[in-house]
Amino acid sequence: MELGAFSVSLAVKDIAASRDFYAKFGFEVVGGDAAQNWLILRNGTTTIGLFQGMFEQNILTFNPGWDWQAQPVESFTDVRELQRQLKAQGVELVNEADEDTTGPESFVVVDPDGNPILVDQHV
Repeated sequence: MELGAFSVSLAVKDIAASRDFYAKFGFEVVGGDAAQNWLILRNGTTTIGLFQGMFEQNILTFNPGWDWQAQPVESFTDVRELQRQLKAQGVELVNEADEDTTGPESFVVVDPDGNPILVDQHV
């Protein structure tokens, strides 16, 4: 099962303080908008998102159709197909992708320890 690019989306209290903190680890802003309370940071091939006031807890995020630099890839498994495969294995979805659409869509599952996992396709 190819899930695409991986990142951790962090629910932060102060986006500027978090940006400055992660900069000390070598992370640089590569996207987002601090005025809208979200930033994407990267250090090498490691990506984290900082999100202030957008959700309650940290989220593991997979982006089908993207490489680690958020660039479209030629071939990938569509989010709706990933959803079908997981459901067939008995994974309960919290939020489902609309099976009647194409293109960008997402779904959410929660692991046994309560960690949300977002599969978010942008292409």
